[in-house]
Amino acid sequence: MSEKLKIISLGGLNEIGKNLTVLEYGRDIIIVDCGMGFPEDDMYGIDSVIADTTYLVKNKERIRGMFITHGHEDHIGGIPYAMQNFRTVIHGTGLTLGLVKRKLEEHGLDQKIKMVTHKAGDVVKAGNFQVEFIHVNHSIADAVAFAIRTPVGTVVMTGDFKIDSMADGGIMDLGRMGELGKEGVLALLCDSTNVERPGYSASEKTVADGLERQFKDCDQRIIITTFASNADRLQNIINVAHKYGRKVAVTGRSMENVIKVSTELGYLKLPARTLVDISTIKSLPKNKVVVVSTGSQGENMSALYRMAFTGHKQVEVQPGDRVIISASAIPGNEKAVSKIINELYRKGADVVCDKQADLHASGHAGQEELKILHALLKPKFFIPVHGEQRHLQAHSRLAQSMGMDPKNIFISEIGRVIELTKTTCKLTGTVPAGRILVDGTGVGDVGSVVLRDRKHLAQDGMLVVVVNLSAEDGSIISGPDIITRGFVYVKESEDPMEELRNVATQALDRCARDGVRDWSALKAGIKSDLSGYLFKTTKRNPMILPVITEL
Repeated sequence: MSEKLKIISLGGLNEIGKNLTVLEYGRDIIIVDCGMGFPEDDMYGIDSVIADTTYLVKNKERIRGMFITHGHEDHIGGIPYAMQNFRTVIHGTGLTLGLVKRKLEEHGLDQKIKMVTHKAGDVVKAGNFQVEFIHVNHSIADAVAFAIRTPVGTVVMTGDFKIDSMADGGIMDLGRMGELGKEGVLALLCDSTNVERPGYSASEKTVADGLERQFKDCDQRIIITTFASNADRLQNIINVAHKYGRKVAVTGRSMENVIKVSTELGYLKLPARTLVDISTIKSLPKNKVVVVSTGSQGENMSALYRMAFTGHKQVEVQPGDRVIISASAIPGNEKAVSKIINELYRKGADVVCDKQADLHASGHAGQEELKILHALLKPKFFIPVHGEQRHLQAHSRLAQSMGMDPKNIFISEIGRVIELTKTTCKLTGTVPAGRILVDGTGVGDVGSVVLRDRKHLAQDGMLVVVVNLSAEDGSIISGPDIITRGFVYVKESEDPMEELRNVATQALDRCARDGVRDWSALKAGIKSDLSGYLFKTTKRNPMILPVITEL
């Protein structure tokens, strides 16, 4: 049988973020993007989520390269963790690899991984694949799409994109997309993030105008938060600050890293003496200062969060400060963002959000831009990616409205294998896939059981029963003592604590009468009796941990 092209998404389907796609033909594998995702609300203590790369580790000898579309965390954040399990050359554009290099340095891997820098128009051969870099617009510079030539046909992967005719780097290369459409495109994997939004995405130029309006008549200190990776936005902020004679101070590690890398590589132009150290702003008049901060998504340890909640060493939000939020909340982060905004208002700040003043432009294509791309490429098969189920379904409907046969549209799932020939496409088997949770330096050591326990503790608290038994006859020497955390405040609940001690004592007495000496059985008896009593009297279900020692 002739070989088939296999396309496997290990992330980026039915979710926002964690993008990772595998293309496989014969003995060759290439990887497109390797990102991370935000933890969900019930992932207590989890810092980030990355894709399960078990399949790639198992087939690491067949990997011919990793190709990165752009430098956002949801496309590069998983690279250091993947590179600890397998090694391959990483291909990307200048700014993208500059950000990747900084991430690898943090994990002590930068000297061990080969990276090759390309520009739009370059073609890279990797086994049976030829990968062409195509310029696109996005909310970070140096973003590209890929046209991947395979023995069965050309696959176009858009990455994240929009069509911005006023972008500093020039409009997306629609001409090349049209040429590919004429040559013939076997399959299109297209960004679905903004498919529900009609019309076109706003240009970054509108944000520059919106920022100028906020600076023009303001005589107070300005604090701006935005996505750290949006170099165009940062350039606009620096330009308007310089125009109005303000010094710019940066706070937040990711923001500092991006500005350093972007400046070194020439993507960010800093007017002389505009950038100052954050520690010096106290000596400057308020109307001559702009603080650029991380925290646009409400992250607990971000600079803006610490400024709002009086935890920042150099800056505290004060009455009259104008706080500009030049970003929109990623789905799932709305509550965290709202929490910070409320606290900023409580501090007396003048808060300006993007919806009020054209202060944010999405980096993802709206419906009309997606239609343009479909019309230019005219793919034989369509695979929507980069979105939750509702986005993928909406993109399927949009493709059908463009005349595409529903039989040629494939909504896949993480780990599902799509097999393509020159004339056919079908969903077949599966490979190991899922999510790996990162907690501090621990990768994958927090699973569903630990998360379940954390959720239990967060919702109902914990109750520890400590009792000392005689090694000779099993009688109670001391205790039971009750220790609680997150259940009730013991000093104000002496009577309920006494009742709990009585229930635990009765459980031990019953076990003694029945001749039970096995510790597991004793603990089970205590847990069962206490759990039943607590639910009956309080309708609560705390975690109960009996601790038994013999003396």
